[in-house]
Amino acid sequence: MARPIILATLLLMLVALQYALWAGKHNIRDLVFLQDQLAQLEEGNKLLLERNDELHAEVNNIKYRKSAIEARARSELGFIKKGETFFHIVVE
Repeated sequence: MARPIILATLLLMLVALQYALWAGKHNIRDLVFLQDQLAQLEEGNKLLLERNDELHAEVNNIKYRKSAIEARARSELGFIKKGETFFHIVVE
């Protein structure tokens, strides 16, 4: 007598758990979506960390090497040394 009630209860619980797993809140599709999103964010972080490392190396280079400061001033600001002649070539 109690056996069919127990089986029906277990079957009902199994159906409820399967529904929650596949269609309920925080289901399998959400998990897959979040895993994809996490992979994308980790790749973005990796690129940003590489960029930060490059910038850090550039800052250290400028901070401790006079020639790096001079090269940057020449290329970005157009500085010239005393006694040098500046030629500006216009290409049409």
